[in-house]
Amino acid sequence: MIKRWILIFAVVALLVPLTANAQPETCPNSQELEEVQDHEEFLRALQTVVPETYQKGELAEMYTDWRVITALPFPKTVGREQDEIYYEMAKNFCGKEVAEKSWLARLYFPKWEGTSVSALEGQIFVAKSQQQGWFVWFQYH
Repeated sequence: MIKRWILIFAVVALLVPLTANAQPETCPNSQELEEVQDHEEFLRALQTVVPETYQKGELAEMYTDWRVITALPFPKTVGREQDEIYYEMAKNFCGKEVAEKSWLARLYFPKWEGTSVSALEGQIFVAKSQQQGWFVWFQYH
């Protein structure tokens, strides 16, 4: 019986990535962030930051195919039922100044279809540093 539970736990651990974090390790310095409104620039930045964020470790292949669900500056998520809660999270985690200079990217990973509902969608909070360019400061899923 114990062997069966160990086997079940091992299979679940392999199939369900543990990428959700309660809050960011560190918050960006709002004084070092650029305020960017260019949607096309952000979409280009995602071509780099999404692979850097998700395509790591044993499950990297599951994240090679992805689509953008939402790509908005946080203030523009207000009134959007599926997106606004992330703006509230960003303000709660790192303050309004950081949130207002950051973007929400909600992503869909089709390779997880039928395998893991929690891994099917990812959310990242992204900002642009004056010195280092675009970076992810929080990954929810």
